Amino acid sequence: MFDASHLGATLLWPATARLVGGRGNSPGRPLIHTSESLALCLAECLVHVTGQLPLDYLAFKIAVPRDAIETLDSNSLKTGWELDLGQTRAIGDRWLRGGRTLALAVPSAVLPESTNMMLNPVHPRAVELRILSQKRFIFDARLRPVP
Repeated sequence: MFDASHLGATLLWPATARLVGGRGNSPGRPLIHTSESLALCLAECLVHVTGQLPLDYLAFKIAVPRDAIETLDSNSLKTGWELDLGQTRAIGDRWLRGGRTLALAVPSAVLPESTNMMLNPVHPRAVELRILSQKRFIFDARLRPVP
């Protein structure tokens, strides 16, 4: 098993990702964005959550079967992929359409040496995901002080 981390108001973010899309999916495609660690989740939130940091977030630890994970070859990414939403969405959409695996491990655009894990909530093996823990997450006020 691989332990992935997720920070969000709920694990129902596939609905949000389906509505607005994300780095790894176009609008209309459900996806759960997770990271290899809670620290990387925090870095991702600081980049993607605008305005005041939320007060209602939870930290999840999710067990993902190792044999259900496909790893993206980072050498297949074009130069500047970190800022190319079209490229990363196309990769994620192609992976979702293919339905080969429950999870896709990809480099983080925020910290490329680290790994994010995209989970397909409609994959047949999604029933094998296990929430190992769930707890309230409080952002340190020093991360984004209110002026």
